[in-house]
Amino acid sequence: MDSPRQDLLRLLACKSFRLGEFKLSSGGTSDYYIDCRTTTLDAKGSRLTGEVFSDEIRQRGWKPQAIGGLTLGADPIVVAVSVVSGELHGFLVRKAEKQHGTGQRIEGFREKGARVVIVDDVCTTGASTVQAIEAAREFGFEIAGVMCLVEREEAKGRPSVEKAAAEAPFISVFTASEVRAQHISQMDDTQPVILAVATKCEVCGRPAVTNVPGNRCAAHRA
Repeated sequence: MDSPRQDLLRLLACKSFRLGEFKLSSGGTSDYYIDCRTTTLDAKGSRLTGEVFSDEIRQRGWKPQAIGGLTLGADPIVVAVSVVSGELHGFLVRKAEKQHGTGQRIEGFREKGARVVIVDDVCTTGASTVQAIEAAREFGFEIAGVMCLVEREEAKGRPSVEKAAAEAPFISVFTASEVRAQHISQMDDTQPVILAVATKCEVCGRPAVTNVPGNRCAAHRA
């Protein structure tokens, strides 16, 4: 029987990962894009997210009172973990203080001095995670740990997050390379094999066994 972590990885690879040419919020470009919200807002994905984050927090012995992060990426993670754990409160960090009412930036759980875990969906440059850390500390929370669902290693956001988190550890549930490898593996598993008739491999000239992705022999079909 597969673990919640394995099931969550498969769901991310299926629902959230796309190959192509994309412009990132950081201004750079990439040959892939990960939209974690299509997984964290999925019924099964939400449950798996809550289970995986809750298990990781428990195993690391952080013992927080609440979890929270910068809206919008952290929102579904916060709710999922709070519901699944049945004991962790949730809070959301606005990108800026609201200009009416109480004018507060932290919404939800607001107990100064409480131990909390900061969460995010994707860590690219780490800017949104750093904002949440700084806002939480400014409010008066104690940071027990920082977690992201997927870390894009090539953007080098980890050093920025680790610096902002100071003594608190920063961990990623998955790396983008893990999700990418799973995505490609799942594509290969579902790729239909179409038998070739009376044709040769376009690479070596031997008898072909498939037309997908072209006329290929058994040795060159991959």
